[in-house]
Amino acid sequence: MKRRGRGIACMWYPIGFTVAANPSAATVKVNEDGTATLLTGTVETGQGALTVLGQIAAEALGIAADDVHVVSGDTDVTPMDTGAIASRTTYVTGNAVRLAAEMARAILFEVAAPMLGVRPEQLEARDRKIQVQSFPQRHLPISDVALQAQAVKGQPAIGSATWNPPTVPMDPETGQGKPFNTYVYATQIAEVDVDDETGEVDVLRIVAAHDCGTPINPMLVEGQVEGGISMGLGFALQEEILFDAEGRQINPNLTNYIMPTSLDMPEIEVDLVENYDPTGPFGAKGVGEPTSVPTAAAILNAIHDAVGVRISSLPATAEKILAAIRSKRKAIAV
Repeated sequence: MKRRGRGIACMWYPIGFTVAANPSAATVKVNEDGTATLLTGTVETGQGALTVLGQIAAEALGIAADDVHVVSGDTDVTPMDTGAIASRTTYVTGNAVRLAAEMARAILFEVAAPMLGVRPEQLEARDRKIQVQSFPQRHLPISDVALQAQAVKGQPAIGSATWNPPTVPMDPETGQGKPFNTYVYATQIAEVDVDDETGEVDVLRIVAAHDCGTPINPMLVEGQVEGGISMGLGFALQEEILFDAEGRQINPNLTNYIMPTSLDMPEIEVDLVENYDPTGPFGAKGVGEPTSVPTAAAILNAIHDAVGVRISSLPATAEKILAAIRSKRKAIAV
């Protein structure tokens, strides 16, 4: 008989680290046609980092994301980046990109100010224009200002910046300190059906609420949450490395190392909780690894709700669940 259960799990997760130096650097160049080139050492591993970094540069410069050409991961030409680790890219590298773009923008403002008859602090960059605040009718195309900066003023609009979360070494005596600069939070709820005659689990639905600061690209964030849930699903129910008596792995390939496919995925509902972080680029923090942290716990809590057994070793295979159910029944019968 199939029994339904629901489980909930909450988590907090640190972004980047501060116990050691954790810098990123970026260079932003505004071209004479009004586009921009961003140089970053960040490596794109499928999470959409380069899209988000390009959006951050575009927002600071007042141009479209499509106007930003991102050059990444080439150590011959790009500045240093600590790496796509600790879910730090949007937060740490994003701050470096924002600062570099603002430096390039400041050069444009210095050049545009006398052309518009105002002070640089009275200008803003928006819709591919440098315009007077509260008087957008007075404006110049960014392309014209960039050309003026380079060809007339001799000061190309180039900004380079680094950003490093405040480094706070741990106290060697007490072990206390501030190992991280910011945190993200999430709650996931799983709904499952468990067959109490076979131990088989069907995950029907997962609702995931994640605070990642201000999402720079909500669609990419939702995609990362869904991807993290798929990893958490495998962690909870399927994925296991098996060894023989000599310590050799007996399931070293994808024909016998079981992991979720699209057919195993449940209905997923994602809720992004906007929580502006003043230390992040435009209020953003990050979302990467935390997406899979609460999934397994929520699923195992749902299994307990359904059939009343606790599985404490992963994956929670049908064999383990059925054995736990039988053990529980035997204990009740005694």
